[in-house]
Amino acid sequence: MSLERPVAPDPYALLPKVPSFTVTSPDVADGQPMDLLNVVGPGGPGGGNQSPALAWSGFPVATRSFAVSCFDPDAPTPSGYWHWTVVDIPADVTDLAGGAGAADGSGLPAGAFQVATDGGNVGYEGAGPPQGDQVHRYFFVVHAVDVPTLGVTPSTSATAVSFNLVFHTLARAIIAPVFSY
Repeated sequence: MSLERPVAPDPYALLPKVPSFTVTSPDVADGQPMDLLNVVGPGGPGGGNQSPALAWSGFPVATRSFAVSCFDPDAPTPSGYWHWTVVDIPADVTDLAGGAGAADGSGLPAGAFQVATDGGNVGYEGAGPPQGDQVHRYFFVVHAVDVPTLGVTPSTSATAVSFNLVFHTLARAIIAPVFSY
């Protein structure tokens, strides 16, 4: 069985167009391989399973909150794979430290919370493509949101959060590192 598949399109290019702003990271870079620090840890191929540090700027003045997500459109499923989703980040917060995606939420600003990954885990779930699969892209996206709270709960799925964001995203910033074993 071959694991080679056509490369999925940029999932955000399929959504309604919104302006962009800037997201940077000392830990991940657009189109560059992720460090083992940011890939799946115990139970996986030995990574640190730590969310990368992210900082953003240039977002619209009307921004009332932010959401941050990590999505792998190259996962061997028809719907990709959600690795991390944080919602209700206050509008005066412009960065998340490395490791902010800890399962207990201790690295998040007050009011922000995480929903479960597609693996059913709360918190950041590092890159972990199947051994020998194609190179996977990991879209770390910061969404500038037009409401202070998205109105979802910790039990809302990452896909449902993404659907709600379509109607509340003023602008988005994307950085997409890659990884494969």
